[in-house]
Amino acid sequence: MNEFSAGGVIIKDKKLLLVKVKNLFGKIIWTFPKGHIEKSETIKNTALREVSEETGYNCKIIKPLGKTHYNFRHQNKFISKEVVWFLMAPVKKTGIHDHEILSTKWVKINEAKKYLKYDTDLKLLEKIL
Repeated sequence: MNEFSAGGVIIKDKKLLLVKVKNLFGKIIWTFPKGHIEKSETIKNTALREVSEETGYNCKIIKPLGKTHYNFRHQNKFISKEVVWFLMAPVKKTGIHDHEILSTKWVKINEAKKYLKYDTDLKLLEKIL
C-alpha cells in the first residue's frame, strides 16, 4: 500500500518548530509536521494546511526540500510512504492545533538533533544546516 504526504520544516530566528506526537506504535516522539494529501489538494496546499493544523501557525513556503521515503508495517499491512517537504517561515500564529499533537516546541537548529530520532527527519535537518 502506498501513502503520500506533505509537510514542512518551519524556521524562524535560527530555530525550528517541532511537534510532539504519539506514533502508530504508541511511542512519543518529536518530529516535523506532515499529513496526508487530500484528493482535491495540491502538494503545497497539503503541506501548508497540515503545518497550520498541527502547529497553530500559518506559514509561507520558502523553498522545496525534496522527498523522503520510508516503509513500515501497520495492522498487518506493508506501507510505503513518500513525503514531500518544504522549508517554511511562520506568518501568523493562530494558536489552534490538532488534538493529535501533544505539544509544539521551538528548538535551536544546532540542538534539533537531540530531539529528532527518525532517520528521515535527521536527513532533512542536514539539508538546512
